Amino acid sequence: LRMLQVKLIVTGDDFGYCPRRNQGIVDCFLAGAVSNVSLLVNGSAAADAAKLARRYNIPIGLHANLSEGSPVCEMLKTNSSLLNQDGFFHGKMGFRTALSKGLLNMSEVKQELKAQVELFQELTGHLPPHMDGHQHIHVLPEVRHVFAEVLEEYGIKYTRVPIEPGLHNCDWIPPSLMDFYLGVEEDSFNTVDVFTRHGIRWPDVYIGLSTMGKNMSVSNIWSAIDTAIVKFMSEAPLPTHLMPQNRTVTIELMVHPGYPSVPPVGGCGEGPDDFSQSWERIHELQTLIKPELQSHYKTRNIQLCSFKDL
Repeated sequence: LRMLQVKLIVTGDDFGYCPRRNQGIVDCFLAGAVSNVSLLVNGSAAADAAKLARRYNIPIGLHANLSEGSPVCEMLKTNSSLLNQDGFFHGKMGFRTALSKGLLNMSEVKQELKAQVELFQELTGHLPPHMDGHQHIHVLPEVRHVFAEVLEEYGIKYTRVPIEPGLHNCDWIPPSLMDFYLGVEEDSFNTVDVFTRHGIRWPDVYIGLSTMGKNMSVSNIWSAIDTAIVKFMSEAPLPTHLMPQNRTVTIELMVHPGYPSVPPVGGCGEGPDDFSQSWERIHELQTLIKPELQSHYKTRNIQLCSFKDL
């Protein structure tokens, strides 16, 4: 079998969350361990992140956020369906609950998403080549339609569809988290048609749920990539003699490296959450920069790239 060329986009999420998160992501980029970043424009260090991306020429897209912290749209900072009684977004699960109860105004969702695209452009000097959702809000019912409209309006070509092959076999993921992941997966399956209708694209395979935080290891990343390749080959089979030499599979690996946030610095308006303060951030960073991971990319014909290289 001829070598399959793998294009791997390693995306560092939550760029802009805090200075220590920014530094960790930049260190990973400079080490060749992260090839793309996703910016939280309402993050407390978003302007700093945009400067770093420009200084180091880091490919950067938008991590649309409707669940953590404060909106960037002035009109929605008070009196909006997107806010809880404390004046902040409803939270990862709170957003989902409010949505399922029909409490969220979709025109406000659209207004905020557009404001985030505009702020991204203001900070970076360009539109995002890709746009995904913080805590996977972009694949939720109703939101997915609005999200797709915004991408189409601004001509943003790429997004993320978080369906990870082999996820069901990952017995190290605790049941409560697995339930959340399976919900994300179901929402993602139901989003494929919507995004397709709007002409939006995404890599062939997504990975990153099974390798998050303490679960990240060189061997886990390997098996996730291998599972992704097997899935791609089985879904797009060609007889060996017809295989073109330059057959390419594109994979996005979602990662969250960083130096842990130290309160009160960081966050998106309410201070940093447990996730960003956790030692698991530095664990991801240390795993991603391991030389054996890098050398494996070379032997396996895996090219790290960003969305604009697709």
